Amino acid sequence: MLKKLGVAAAALAIGALAAGSADAAGKKTTIALIPGLTTDAFYITMHKGAQAAADALGDTLIFQGAPDFNPVTQVPVLDAVIARHPDVILIAPTDKVQLIQPLQKAFQAGILVITVDTFIGNGHYQTGAGTGDFPLSYVASDNILGGQIAARALAKSVGDKGKVYVSNVKPGVSTTDQREEGFKSEMKLHPGIQVLETQFNDDDANKAASQLQSVLARNPDLAGVFGANLFSALGAANGVKQAGAAGKVKVAAFDAPKSIVEPLKTGLVDIAIAQHPAEIGYFGVIAAHAAFNGQSIPVNIGTGFTVMTKENIDDPQVNRYLYSD
Repeated sequence: MLKKLGVAAAALAIGALAAGSADAAGKKTTIALIPGLTTDAFYITMHKGAQAAADALGDTLIFQGAPDFNPVTQVPVLDAVIARHPDVILIAPTDKVQLIQPLQKAFQAGILVITVDTFIGNGHYQTGAGTGDFPLSYVASDNILGGQIAARALAKSVGDKGKVYVSNVKPGVSTTDQREEGFKSEMKLHPGIQVLETQFNDDDANKAASQLQSVLARNPDLAGVFGANLFSALGAANGVKQAGAAGKVKVAAFDAPKSIVEPLKTGLVDIAIAQHPAEIGYFGVIAAHAAFNGQSIPVNIGTGFTVMTKENIDDPQVNRYLYSD
């Protein structure tokens, strides 16, 4: 399992576990992992990485979440977890503003808080400024850089000219906001490309497909689309297929479930940016255990991602980062 989680995660784990026989494990820690939603392959993979770390440390891991990515359904889950009073909460907040006050309840109850994948406030913690700086750490991939890489790849695919747009979830989701930010900042370096208005699909792949067809109808010269998350990307790709525009409209996807393989191989999707959710879960638990045992931890812990294409998707060193289902 350590091999699959990557060298950096393994090194951190070894450091925590081999610090000395008397103090290596420290106090057993009860950690609650609250994902953005429970049914998504990304968070299922994150759970596996978190469980591997918890098993190695002898900690107890609680995995509890809502079936959809929505603060309305996530907050009651958070309240229920707070009532159980774990030592640490690892959470992927579904809104960077609406989750501040609910998470303050955990903080005020003496529960340590670490955010994974997404963040609250501006994501800069332990600064002494703002109402959302109380989490100890933020564990995630660099979403701005991921958006930039997707933009570069899409620009190359469309020959550095034409119209493109971002298919996104909704405003206020920290990670997808950053991916869009990174994408647009990179596209400013490509003057031959016009970025159209962002389409928000509420995490509904069918809506993303319909939006693609509507944008294409208004812009017959549409050259590409960036799907800022799984449902946005697969929905946009299906819209391209339904419109009979496969090969004409290029698709860059963020996130890489196993279902992305076929679209990559057929050319319906040109590139997929795979995060390393197992590492996020693994790092999160290691950091939670260390913090509960009085050790200082970084306020930001970065994990990597892997670029997947038709040409490399069969490489075992690449496709091992496909998300579990």
